[in-house]
Amino acid sequence: MSGRGFALVPALFLLVVLGALALVAVRVGTGQQHAVTMDLLQSRALAAAGAGIEWGAYSALTNGSCAASTTLNLTEASLNGYSVVVTCVGTAFLNGAATNNSYVIKAAASFGTYGQPSYVHRVVSATFTDATS
Repeated sequence: MSGRGFALVPALFLLVVLGALALVAVRVGTGQQHAVTMDLLQSRALAAAGAGIEWGAYSALTNGSCAASTTLNLTEASLNGYSVVVTCVGTAFLNGAATNNSYVIKAAASFGTYGQPSYVHRVVSATFTDATS
């Protein structure tokens, strides 16, 4: 009768160890999933900022001057929910006998609410001129 319940101790130990391993696996998987999601959101923020640069450059070259600071609320499928603030500073300069403009455009793209786990923010800037030679 002294051997009764002998297998119970190793069985309980095995259950505790397997439960702990399962918990670790779930936590690691959740952390990796969050990291992949953040990478995707950050890549999209970079694309949104690039779109802001393109919009600002087109606007400056078409109008011959910088637009005021403009907020673009993107609605395309993959960029839906991203907000891009585009700022532009134009400076005239002499290029021989011609007067040309130099533009510095900054686009700051963001998604989500600041302080929240899914918040991302990317800033891109570009400098160019309207000189043709």
